[in-house]
Amino acid sequence: MAEVQSIPADQAPVFLIQRVYLKEASLEQPNSPAILLEQQQPSVDIQLAVESTPVAEGIYEVCVAATVLTKIADKTVFLVECKQGGIFEIRNMPEDQLGPILGIACPQIVYPYLRGNVADHITRAGFPPVHLAEINFQAMYEQQLAQQQGQVAQ
Repeated sequence: MAEVQSIPADQAPVFLIQRVYLKEASLEQPNSPAILLEQQQPSVDIQLAVESTPVAEGIYEVCVAATVLTKIADKTVFLVECKQGGIFEIRNMPEDQLGPILGIACPQIVYPYLRGNVADHITRAGFPPVHLAEINFQAMYEQQLAQQQGQVAQ
């Protein structure tokens, strides 16, 4: 019979969500009300970004930011910028797992809140909601890693 090794409680891996919050939000309609009379379908450009910052020992802030810009021709209909933050306690994790936790697991937790806040801001501004698509944060993380490694190799 194999002997099971137990991990002391103070060395057990810890992953806890401390808080999820709306860090920043802005909405601009620089060409209202004239642009509201336009009949054309606007173009929609959505940009996403993920960032993580150590706050204290074992405590990290992970933010997912979205910028939604809609235009008709060269005129802005509206611009929404939202940054959703989360504070996570992460302790006793192997170093090689910390990056994927901060770059994949934490953004997956924060992102649904961001989606709701973006849709809410746009709806409250009087527009049909723009629903952000589901994001594969693993693919996004791997792409960022490949870019960073490419830059280091140069």
